[in-house]
Amino acid sequence: MARERIIDAAEKDFEENRYDLTLRPQTIADCIGQEKLLEKIRIALQAAKQRSEPTEHILLHGPPGLGKTTIAHVIAHEMGSHLKATSGPALIRPGDLMGILTNLQRGDVLFIDEIHRLPAVVEEFIYPAMEDFKVDFTVDSGMHAKTINIPLQPFTLIGATTRAGLITAPLRARFGIQHHLEFWSQEHLKQCLQRAARLLDIQCEDGAYEIISRCSRGTPRIANRLLRRVRDYAQVHNHKVLTVASAQAALRIEEIDELGLDQLDRAFLKSLITTYHGGPAGIEALAATLGEERDTLEDVVEPYLLQIGFVTRTRQGRVAADAAYHHLNLKPLPRQSSLPPEENENTLF
Repeated sequence: MARERIIDAAEKDFEENRYDLTLRPQTIADCIGQEKLLEKIRIALQAAKQRSEPTEHILLHGPPGLGKTTIAHVIAHEMGSHLKATSGPALIRPGDLMGILTNLQRGDVLFIDEIHRLPAVVEEFIYPAMEDFKVDFTVDSGMHAKTINIPLQPFTLIGATTRAGLITAPLRARFGIQHHLEFWSQEHLKQCLQRAARLLDIQCEDGAYEIISRCSRGTPRIANRLLRRVRDYAQVHNHKVLTVASAQAALRIEEIDELGLDQLDRAFLKSLITTYHGGPAGIEALAATLGEERDTLEDVVEPYLLQIGFVTRTRQGRVAADAAYHHLNLKPLPRQSSLPPEENENTLF
């Protein structure tokens, strides 16, 4: 059974989605962070409105929880249109997409999450829809097969993915706006928490915002999740205001330290340092030692440790940085060179 990680940026359940919907901004003016992307979108939307056209197709890529879905909803709201949301894995056959496309009205937004997981047959089917706003649908088979050309209303496709490298070149080329979403700064996370506290009617000390934002791993979804956990702790202990002490106590219960590392993160680092003497160590060996799946370590644990400089990747494997030793209060061990013996000799040739 997979362990629950509160600092996992992936969506959890319906209840969390309901909270996210409550906190989601409706206009570009309400959005926080991602200034470069928002400026691009603001200009594109204004130009499209002046021409009375749908805005061009947009591809958003980056780690989960940074606001890709939120931006899609904001664009639809700003254009005064409806948004139809689906995901790549849900579209198995062209017929699955056919009903969605034919029901879109002029200017509507089609949002496809995890678009890199579109099957090849569905991806090729969507090309003429993106370029010429029409689709060629084949009915029957064999000698009775025939192709029906169906025109579509002009629409905007917004694709979101956490793995931009898996998107094929032909599909990528059909997006007019492409942008990588960056992790949020602590100041932007603090603003996000202040906005969420107002919407949820939570009274919170300024210092508590600082603590929660510092533990949020640069991700607003995690920040909002931690805020709700701290709120629950304060409510149970009859604290009318979220204080620094209540925030620290709630995070201590969740086993999250001051940098946002949880038990699995620390176990990863301790295994790399104590079992493998700081590395280099292969990801398969680390996964076997921890009893975790390789994908879990690569997709969930490593990105943040790489971001904060606790781990580096080399051709020989993962290596713990000095900052990781310091954070865990461990003494760095002398490293052995990973170079072949003949390359360690003090010779010129």
